[in-house]
Amino acid sequence: MAATADPLAVREQVRAFALGLPGAVEEFPWGQSVVKVNKKIFVFLGAEEGAGPPGITVKLTAEEAHAHAMAAPGARPTGYGLGRAGWVTVPLGDGAPPVDLLRDWVEESYRTIAPKRLTAQLDAG
Repeated sequence: MAATADPLAVREQVRAFALGLPGAVEEFPWGQSVVKVNKKIFVFLGAEEGAGPPGITVKLTAEEAHAHAMAAPGARPTGYGLGRAGWVTVPLGDGAPPVDLLRDWVEESYRTIAPKRLTAQLDAG
């Protein structure tokens, strides 16, 4: 996994990708950015500024993708019991996965959460 020069720029690229998915909207519960589809969160982007490097949290139910994400430096199961349901928090600091891989994980999380009609739109586009 490659080192990331600007974690905030990576966060913004991931955010832009997530918002480009069918039906995606950004909201700010708890003062942090999340992207939702059908009123359900599929990616947590956290606060733009805060303690520690920015990170993303995605739901990865496919065993291979989940294991790959957990191998990223600093990755951990998400707190509040979400980790048991496949949610993984991945920091965007040094050694973070490349943006393309992060986008793949966001898309997988989206597909897990989104209704079939919206995933069909994604597949058609």
